[in-house]
Amino acid sequence: MKKILSVFVLVISIVLTTNAQTPKGMGNSDPEAKKILDAVSAKFKTFKSVQSNFVLKIENASNKLMGTKTGKVYMKGTKYRVDVSGQDIFCDGSNVWTIDPDAAEITITKLDPSNNTITPQKLFTNFYDKDFLYKLNSDSKGIQEIELTPIDKSKMFHKVIVYVNKATKTITATKVYEKAGNRYTYTVSGMKTSVAIPDATFVYNLKDKKYDKVAKWEYVDLR
Repeated sequence: MKKILSVFVLVISIVLTTNAQTPKGMGNSDPEAKKILDAVSAKFKTFKSVQSNFVLKIENASNKLMGTKTGKVYMKGTKYRVDVSGQDIFCDGSNVWTIDPDAAEITITKLDPSNNTITPQKLFTNFYDKDFLYKLNSDSKGIQEIELTPIDKSKMFHKVIVYVNKATKTITATKVYEKAGNRYTYTVSGMKTSVAIPDATFVYNLKDKKYDKVAKWEYVDLR
């Protein structure tokens, strides 16, 4: 569960936050890839809120499908919510609730904007501009494929492929290649960028009927 959520947050952060800059002393990123990613970043920053469906597909090194997760993501200012096949993350801008119904566990942490935690709202920062080199692999049929290589070789992944819709300047899919051989493909659909999202959407509510199946929750408060 925690690994799936960690990978998801990594992928969604790349999908939503990529902002291309050339890392000093580490070679040069492709100027054409930079133009594309800069345009994606600029476009996304115009959105006041975001609501989107997604599919997270997990494959092994032999291309065998190991599992599929579906869900939704909501964002508004510093707030976000991620629903992954019934397992949820809420952030009201101050606190983060990670809900695992199968384990009957709720973990609560304090959101610290100054730490290195990867969160969806990192799209308004330069979080990735120092971590990747970029190159444009292909530009055909309205889709631009960009390859990202992490500078830090201790990362759990060695390559990320980002697919950009040339007309809308939005990222439609991201594929993360893990060093262990697994591949995680995140595909976006039905993105809405002008929908009004109530603040209550980002706050965990035990009275929500979707949690009724759990008789007793264990709370792990790490704040």
